[in-house]
Amino acid sequence: MSIIREIIRSILVTIVLWLLTAIVYPLVILGVGQGLFPLEANGSIMRNINDQAIGSSLIGQVFTSDKYFHGRPSTVRYSQGKKAKPTGISGASNLAPSNPELLNRIIEQANQLQEENIQPTADLIYTSGSGLDPHISLKAAREQVERVARARNIKEDDILPKINKYTDGRFLWIFGEPGVNILRLNYDLDLQEILDQQKINNQ
Repeated sequence: MSIIREIIRSILVTIVLWLLTAIVYPLVILGVGQGLFPLEANGSIMRNINDQAIGSSLIGQVFTSDKYFHGRPSTVRYSQGKKAKPTGISGASNLAPSNPELLNRIIEQANQLQEENIQPTADLIYTSGSGLDPHISLKAAREQVERVARARNIKEDDILPKINKYTDGRFLWIFGEPGVNILRLNYDLDLQEILDQQKINNQ
């Protein structure tokens, strides 16, 4: 009888632990996340004025137009939207420093930046470990101000406050370096352009 009692007790303990770890705990975390941090819990998705998703502020995207700040290069390509094939994977190229393919890519990137009169900085040339870093350094952002201002036909002084606005500080005020969130910055510039055009049309 004692063996049967121990077996029943073991089964009950297993069921209780399963309920706590597989159901109760995940539901509590889900409730806390959705209640206190709904934006972060749902992927930090950014939406435009038409309530259309334009991406996540946590994932870097490729911007090629001169009117946009360029982000950190990546070996993976993140896509979003209903028609886009999901490729939001994380990873680096795993190329050795002596690999000719890596060296050629770096030289090509540096030459392209110099053609745009941009001082090549590490985060505008080298990819991050995840390949999805949404930030660039303050120095890399300021190097692009002249190009973006010229392409948008606005003053550089109109852009600098926005760079400061979308600069995220060090984690816990200690770890890492401040970085500019490129997606948020570029969208703010687009939004300001739309608002300025509406003012002109209403005059």
